[in-house]
Amino acid sequence: MKIFPVKTIAEIDQYTVENEPILSINLMERASRRLFDKIDSIYRDRPFVVVAGAGNNGGDALALSRMLLLAGYDTTILLLKTDGLSTDTALNFERLKHIRQSKVILYQSLEDLPSISSNHVIVDGLFGSGLNRPLEGKALELVQWMNGLNVEIVAIDIPSGLMGEDNSGNNPDGIVKARRTFTFQFPKLSFLFPENHKYTGQWEIIDIGLHPEKIAELNNSWYFIDRDICRELLPQRSCFDHKGIMGHTLLIAGSYGKMGAAVLSARACLKSGTGLLTVQVPHDTCQVMHAAVPEAMVNIDRSDLMFTEFPELSTFSAVGVGPGIGVRSNAVKALDALLESIGDIPLVLDADAINIIAQNPYMKEKLPPDAILTPHPGEFKRLVGEWNNEFERLEKAKDFATQNKIILVLKGAYTTVVLPSGVCYFNSTGNAGMATAGSGDVLTGIILAMLGRKMDAWKAAVAGVYIHGLAGDIACSTEGEEALIASDIINSLGKAFINTK
Repeated sequence: MKIFPVKTIAEIDQYTVENEPILSINLMERASRRLFDKIDSIYRDRPFVVVAGAGNNGGDALALSRMLLLAGYDTTILLLKTDGLSTDTALNFERLKHIRQSKVILYQSLEDLPSISSNHVIVDGLFGSGLNRPLEGKALELVQWMNGLNVEIVAIDIPSGLMGEDNSGNNPDGIVKARRTFTFQFPKLSFLFPENHKYTGQWEIIDIGLHPEKIAELNNSWYFIDRDICRELLPQRSCFDHKGIMGHTLLIAGSYGKMGAAVLSARACLKSGTGLLTVQVPHDTCQVMHAAVPEAMVNIDRSDLMFTEFPELSTFSAVGVGPGIGVRSNAVKALDALLESIGDIPLVLDADAINIIAQNPYMKEKLPPDAILTPHPGEFKRLVGEWNNEFERLEKAKDFATQNKIILVLKGAYTTVVLPSGVCYFNSTGNAGMATAGSGDVLTGIILAMLGRKMDAWKAAVAGVYIHGLAGDIACSTEGEEALIASDIINSLGKAFINTK
């Protein structure tokens, strides 16, 4: 699914009006009807207060109010009094006047506010996604009033006060804190940043039938990874395939006391379709790998404790380095030598491999094109320094990927794959239960297997994060978020691949 800037969404709206063709008021009616159907299914028999502004978001709110009233809902409309309403909003206001039971309050001051019970649902239709400056005056008063009530707030398209992309200059006290947001056609970029979750709550996309040809033809830099995208990227097996052509991958992982990382990554790699797997481990730990992952071959380092060497690389179709290797000087030297030798073999670097590069910045110049780095927030901070908000973090990631010609996988909610071109893919799968030790090691193994099968690096990264998150969701459905561990994710990989086909 494509994600567009709010200005582009407005262009798609207008194109739909002109080329479906459909009157803008009827497009508003269609969107409001689909919104009503959703709200009606969730909040049956609850009383509503609908807060509306002068723009088209307010028009959606007024159309929704009419539908609620006609369906028998106790509905009060609180309309922010302004000098003028948009054309379609004014028409919906006129339509509302013809409903005898409608209760419309024109808001001018705090004395106009209605009484609210704990059972009420507030629908926020004050401002839409076109907002480009912080709220002030009476609009700010209304937002702060809504946030001060102990009731559930539902936002239409976007919480009022929240901007669609960059909120670095916004007033955090002037944004509606919704429990749910029903957004039209596309998610907004700002929904994907953790600091905005307290405003959007649980958000859901409502398809309002914007013109598919216009959506398809527009270029964009942001995507939301869904099943359709992942299915297109994953290679299909042939009945004549054998392990020799399914990839022979090399995983360099583990150190004395940290062999769990190697075991988890190796198991995930094998469960993700690699034909052959060799794991490079310290001498004194090889029995752990033999016993825990009998399907893997083991290359034994001369060091008893850590990664200090690697086998001849030409044998392998992809290499993964990092889980649990530590950052001691011998590991630093070995990683430096590997980067000198890797050539054009696909490479994924995680965990301590990233920490080593952060401590030794000269190594960035040795990263091969399209190498995949999978940092969690702390590791990424060591690479690029601090950031003030998640929009700035994304900009730093794009700069880092572009300058170094590599692919970044920024782990977390809506894990983000950033390509050297600056194009970003945000993952739709995953859950909070995956915030557990070893989850990142599993992701490394999944991506390594996909690289080994000769998938393009960006495809391996995008499909890998989707499958990883989907396996986590499947595991969570039986284990719950609190009990979920990394092994549960591995054990659910088979179902994740099946559900993607």
